Amino acid sequence: MSYLVGTERQQPSFLPPIIDEYVARDAPVRIVDAFVDTLDFRALGFERFAPAATGRPGYDPRDLLKLYVYGYLNEVRSSRRLERECRRNVELMWLVRRLVPDHKTIADFRRDNGAAIVGACRAFVLFCRDQGLFAAKLVSIDGAKFRAAASQNRVLDRQRIEEETAKVEAGIASYLTTLDQEDDTEVATDDGSAVDALEALKNRKAELERLASCLDRDDRKLVVDGEPEARPMGFGAGGKPPSYNVQIAVDADTGIVIHHAVTDEVNDLRMLHPMSMAVKEVLERQELTVVADTGYSNGNAAAACENDNIVACVPVKRSVNNRGDGGWFSRSDFVYDEEMDQFTCPAGRVLSRKSRVTRHSIFYAARNCLGCDLKSRCTTARNRSVTRHVHEDALERMVARVAASPDLMRQRRCSVEHPFGTIKRMMSGRFLTRGMAGTRTEMALSVLAFNMIRSVNLQTASS
Repeated sequence: MSYLVGTERQQPSFLPPIIDEYVARDAPVRIVDAFVDTLDFRALGFERFAPAATGRPGYDPRDLLKLYVYGYLNEVRSSRRLERECRRNVELMWLVRRLVPDHKTIADFRRDNGAAIVGACRAFVLFCRDQGLFAAKLVSIDGAKFRAAASQNRVLDRQRIEEETAKVEAGIASYLTTLDQEDDTEVATDDGSAVDALEALKNRKAELERLASCLDRDDRKLVVDGEPEARPMGFGAGGKPPSYNVQIAVDADTGIVIHHAVTDEVNDLRMLHPMSMAVKEVLERQELTVVADTGYSNGNAAAACENDNIVACVPVKRSVNNRGDGGWFSRSDFVYDEEMDQFTCPAGRVLSRKSRVTRHSIFYAARNCLGCDLKSRCTTARNRSVTRHVHEDALERMVARVAASPDLMRQRRCSVEHPFGTIKRMMSGRFLTRGMAGTRTEMALSVLAFNMIRSVNLQTASS
């Protein structure tokens, strides 16, 4: 039996005279090269690398940005892996013209130019907008949890901080006793390691005190040691891993990410209005229509969106009466009279407005529920009470919009889930860098890479 046989390794051959012939004309790497060359690096704020002490010039920030965008486009995010790829990847050899920066130079570029990289991601969105690539008739907003670099074992509560602080203080006292004994005998039994260990324990104690102050300052129960900006997030039972809440706003027609943000919000309740306003700024629109899931159900946000000419379409999450066997009267069974500002219960009794008003809710209560035939299905309290959101009218208008266009939620799901799925796969579901500045830089590179892929696919499909 015969097989296909490759060329002998020692066989001389005439290779293409230029490396450009190794890169296909429609290769995505050419788009990376062309886009980065159009950017105004001075306006974006990229730092110019200073020459070394030996006089050797630094690397051009354009080459390092091209390297990172290509890396995230091909799921290569590690600076050490990017350094290796520069030596063996033909497309990278073409892209950075056979430069091989070391991994520290690559990592330092990402660390020192975070804001400029975020600006480059925004510049690509503006380029797509100016080219008429998306109309943004409907914008879908969603959030997802991305794992932080810190381990779940680094999540501390106040009790664990106090226990470790006690151990550290005991260690400090032990070393101080040892040093005092050496001073008394004037005989050094240690080569200085005790002093170094004592200094390390003092630094650890200071770090624990700083973590405890974070709990007090932010009114939190948990803090992440080594990455305080991350927060335990997630659903279900058990411990929650340190994560960040990533928000994206996607054009429902094309799937291009118009705006994104990395936050430490544990849920999406307060993100509808700021995300919508950011999209309006990017698109330079006077009006905007957005759709999101029930996680964004917030009366204050609904009212704020209306005030800023944003048509928000969000299903409202209502509380339910979970007492009894599920057959008890819920809030929806009470009829509100706007003119009289009161509720009427299923038995026909009036619930009047009370003076108790919180930042979000107004309270209404019946005067006397004793003797009511339906009380056993209503409440175990003396009198039944209900609450109404201070911006209930805005919430009801959102409900009406979603009910009038039930296809909106399908459009939201089809447009926003795909970008998150692709970006999570590209990033393996977690960040490599620590802190808000580093994670925002990473997400900007991932979103830029996704938008490039998406725009190429759209152009290919239309041609």
